[in-house]
Amino acid sequence: MKQSGVTLLELLVTLTILTILATVALPFTKVSTKRTKEIELRQNLRVIRAAIDTFHLEWSRDGDTLTGPACVKNKLSCKDVTGPYGYPKSLDVLLGVKLTGEQATVRGTTIKRYLRSIPLDPMTGAADWRLRCYRDPASVKDWCGEDVYDVTTHSQELALDGTKYRDW
Repeated sequence: MKQSGVTLLELLVTLTILTILATVALPFTKVSTKRTKEIELRQNLRVIRAAIDTFHLEWSRDGDTLTGPACVKNKLSCKDVTGPYGYPKSLDVLLGVKLTGEQATVRGTTIKRYLRSIPLDPMTGAADWRLRCYRDPASVKDWCGEDVYDVTTHSQELALDGTKYRDW
């Protein structure tokens, strides 16, 4: 009479193979998670920077000289929402600028939006972007509070390519 079953040796060999496969697969999942966050960070930076650039094109000014088309048409709100170089005073300005000129009364449009919401920083999990003013050098640590020329992450970590996320 022959009994069927698994011997202890077969069971140990199977468990050893599964352990080896699991230890090989674990680093791949960590790298793919990090790569996904990096892609999301690049995309969010691109979206915010495009909104800042579009805002600057429309609301540009040089001190008291109003040069942008939206700034010229909405003189009352121009200085309230822009810094001295025509960049938004804060990221919240990109969520909606109240129009005060003829455009608001003729077309019925009272708010101009550049972002629906401020994207989250995937590295920190919050919308706590590091801000930089127009007149600041790229390596500045503290925001001057005048305008928003650029954004970066607060993360001090290194990317998969060896660069710092905050330098992106």
